[in-house]
Amino acid sequence: MNTMNAANSPFVFDVATLLRSGMTDFVSQQGPSPTRIGPAMIAIPEGAEVKVDATLTPLGEGVMVDADISATLSGECVRCLAPLHPIATLHVNQVFAASDDFITGDDAGEDEDEIPQVEGDRIDLLQTVLDEAGLNLPFNPQCEGGCSETDVPAPDGVSGEEEKVDPRWAGLEKFL
Repeated sequence: MNTMNAANSPFVFDVATLLRSGMTDFVSQQGPSPTRIGPAMIAIPEGAEVKVDATLTPLGEGVMVDADISATLSGECVRCLAPLHPIATLHVNQVFAASDDFITGDDAGEDEDEIPQVEGDRIDLLQTVLDEAGLNLPFNPQCEGGCSETDVPAPDGVSGEEEKVDPRWAGLEKFL
């Protein structure tokens, strides 16, 4: 599924110097998305340009990443199927462990959440971004300001509109 090289990913950061210096670093990276990021109806497409503005903070045997991810989404309205291309910004905050004993210590329980690791002096924010997109991007995106297709009624429960029969189901009225 992941056809792009991690070296090209805007979500991969080299933290070797950061871990040695102990100084906070502000990094801005741009590049193509290594995979599709988001739910079925709207997402950052694979290969789309993504910008990551991150603050990398050393925590002794770990690194905290606080980042804003900006990209143009691609999808369609669930009501009228018109193409949608809004710009979205996701915010992530993740800690990466540089050693096995970071935070959890020697006597950590097995039910503890696993902290992602620094691997080969690099960290990869991709899984954190995938999780954030799954939680915060709309599962049912709609056109801003209403759909251009006026014959499609609003979803059930929307007040202030007279009840219209959906033209896709109009032929079934004769059976009522």
